Amino acid sequence: MERSLLELLTLVAALGSGVIAGVFMAFSTSVMTALGRLPPLQGIAAMQSINLVIINPWFLAPFLGTAVIGLVMAGASLLQWHTPAAPYWLAGSAIYLGGAVLVTMAANVPRNDALARVMPDSAEGMRLWAAYLSTWTSWNHVRAAAAIAAAVCFTIAYRLF
Repeated sequence: MERSLLELLTLVAALGSGVIAGVFMAFSTSVMTALGRLPPLQGIAAMQSINLVIINPWFLAPFLGTAVIGLVMAGASLLQWHTPAAPYWLAGSAIYLGGAVLVTMAANVPRNDALARVMPDSAEGMRLWAAYLSTWTSWNHVRAAAAIAAAVCFTIAYRLF
């Protein structure tokens, strides 16, 4: 792969990871706390709405785009292991794909899907909400930390050009 393309992809991966880290950090440090302070009926309804509106190009482009670039960078790292940036490409890719994407799919999305199926004013909804607030947020901390770590790896790789 051409050096200038690798440099551009590295920069975009660093920026994409950073943007996603910011989204996840905002949820971990404020949004979930605010929702938890609402009466459960309102908190559930608000999170159900958030889970619908977050599926938009402004979120999906950096979230999934960074994943695609991560796959490319992982491949590039294996093909160009002699390059000083290669270990950082591989680490950033693995951390982002495992810690941000895989955790989203395996931990956060199933909880979102379960929350979407309940009526906010039902007993089931109230029980689910109590567990959702802590477990969803804990997994979101993992996603935020992974996206930050990936951004750091990609930034170091970019500086090595």
